[in-house]
Amino acid sequence: MSDISRREMVGVLSVATAATAFGCKAADVQRAADHVAATTGRYTPGFFTPEEWKTVNVLVDIIIPKDERSGSATDAGVPQFMDFMMQENPDSQQRMRLGLAWLNRESRARFQASFPDATGEQQLSLVNEIAWPEKAKGTETLKEPARFFTNFRNLTASGFWSSRMGVEDLGYKGNVYVQHWDGCPQPQLEKLGVSYGAKS
Repeated sequence: MSDISRREMVGVLSVATAATAFGCKAADVQRAADHVAATTGRYTPGFFTPEEWKTVNVLVDIIIPKDERSGSATDAGVPQFMDFMMQENPDSQQRMRLGLAWLNRESRARFQASFPDATGEQQLSLVNEIAWPEKAKGTETLKEPARFFTNFRNLTASGFWSSRMGVEDLGYKGNVYVQHWDGCPQPQLEKLGVSYGAKS
């Protein structure tokens, strides 16, 4: 989508904000994360159709691909997270289905292949048209697809960074007993332009 990695771009989203995607409630995120963590063996989606499931798996990995730091969105169980969220939020289901249907329909019209079966370059060319809502505003036919993608991206972020892999990716240090605290590291203090100052 740009020279900045997709992971870095999505990483600036707060999980609290992302959780509201498709009208989902923030309180559902932890239950969905727990559900994914407890899932073992082959997963059978309860909401997504087979074509939608393939599309979701491809799209979440475009948003958060595997890198040198951690796995991709599918490695973190984001599609399962989304499937659970959709089952828990019936009011969001139609918007999800319409967005995925648009993606596959548009891909077939342009590339003679469904979105999951298109080439990586073709997939990115289509995603880039709807990834920036401000740019899509000028094209009436892209307004709704862009709104869908924004919600989808936010839900992807919510699923990834509420997973064990996502928490480790953030370097979160909470819930760990600290025997000794030396304060904020000096490089970060300098970056912020603050100091502890001399004690009186």
